[in-house]
Amino acid sequence: MTSGHLRSVLMLIVALCSASASNWLYLAKLSSLGSISEEETCEKLRGLIQRQVQICKRNLEVMDAVRRGAQLAIDECQFQFRSRRWNCSTLETVPVFGKVVTQGTREAAFVYAISAASVAFAVTRACSSGELEKCGCDRNVHGFSPEGTASEQNTGGRASSLRLYKRPCVSPAGFQWSGCSDNIAYGVAFSQSFVDVRERSKGQSSNRALMNLHNNEAGRKAILSNMRVECKCHGVSGSCELKTCWKAMPPFRKVGNIIKEKFDGATEVEQRKVGTTKVLVPRNSQFKPHTDEDLVYLDPSPDFCDHDPRTPGMLGTAGRQCNKTSKAIDGCELMCCGRGFHTEEVEVVDRCSCKFHWCCYVKCKQCRKTVEMHTCR
Repeated sequence: MTSGHLRSVLMLIVALCSASASNWLYLAKLSSLGSISEEETCEKLRGLIQRQVQICKRNLEVMDAVRRGAQLAIDECQFQFRSRRWNCSTLETVPVFGKVVTQGTREAAFVYAISAASVAFAVTRACSSGELEKCGCDRNVHGFSPEGTASEQNTGGRASSLRLYKRPCVSPAGFQWSGCSDNIAYGVAFSQSFVDVRERSKGQSSNRALMNLHNNEAGRKAILSNMRVECKCHGVSGSCELKTCWKAMPPFRKVGNIIKEKFDGATEVEQRKVGTTKVLVPRNSQFKPHTDEDLVYLDPSPDFCDHDPRTPGMLGTAGRQCNKTSKAIDGCELMCCGRGFHTEEVEVVDRCSCKFHWCCYVKCKQCRKTVEMHTCR
């Protein structure tokens, strides 16, 4: 192979590796997109493919919510993985997590799921707050309902479980759908069109496209399956003669916790042809099939122990803090990959002797103490 051919092959590999659906997460690096008023601005947004640019041009007012969703995904990833060898460190590159997410690992599965969920969440929140003209509250939830419907909604979160009907009055045992129900249907639809577009533009026959699309949907289902009912009582002296309720999304931290649990129990899969359809099935036939809410992955994860300059995002664990007494992944033995760790005494300042003063503030003292800090070699 000539040097020219080799250079072409290397450029192709780089292009393929950078073709990650998480490229749009680079929007989180921007301070704000609220001032977008011209379609030409979409062309300048780094990390978008052409079809995402077209969606941007048709939905200028939604793009700042997408930016907030990107930041939400990164923040939640870093919280959930704060004590693991790979801790979602971001780079000034596209994609922001480096090449770690270009491999079909469990970590990539989590990134895709949390990213799809974050866009659905942020856009839905923008709808409910009145920020967007294209959407508002969910007007399909209205009328009166018996009390039992609330418990059904809490456990399932599916609109099909609601038995809504109108009647002239409502008893204390029931409630009226009122307030601003979160328009999760709009948020999910936008997430599907914007986040999934890269995989769909490449066709859905490749292993990785099938994996990414599955995990994107699993992320959104973490919200859909955990919609809840929030209520407010009305009446004299808190008698709750009338109760108004609305559908609300779960806190995003709960969504992150759910997806992290799915990451811990993710299923390794491979592609198989069933008739004319290509599907992902467990690599180990003894494992039960995964559900639509489970995460799936294709490739085993690296150990993330050492810095690899050839793989942006593979930063290793040298210099990371560890817990000397823990036997879990955050413990010094596992976090430091057997290389040992440094111990030093550092002085920290904490709030202490806090007292509540009427009315209404808490006053604390500043206390200094010396603690041991352990960092990996």
